[in-house]
Amino acid sequence: MVKRLTKTGNSLALVLDRPLLEATNIDAETELEISTDGDVIVISPLRDERRTAKFRTGVESINRRYAGVFRRLAE
Repeated sequence: MVKRLTKTGNSLALVLDRPLLEATNIDAETELEISTDGDVIVISPLRDERRTAKFRTGVESINRRYAGVFRRLAE
């Protein structure tokens, strides 16, 4: 999808189409996190810290349990 920025007062705005918002479960009340690596802008919904912590705990558990398998697959 190619978009252009829209002038809004002294700023520029990016208008997101409804199908994109629905696919990402974003609405007018959703807080967004915006980051960049200097070349790419990433916009993502701000997730619940408990959900993120639970995910990280799961990933760590999987890494501990299957570290040997992952190492062998990487070879």
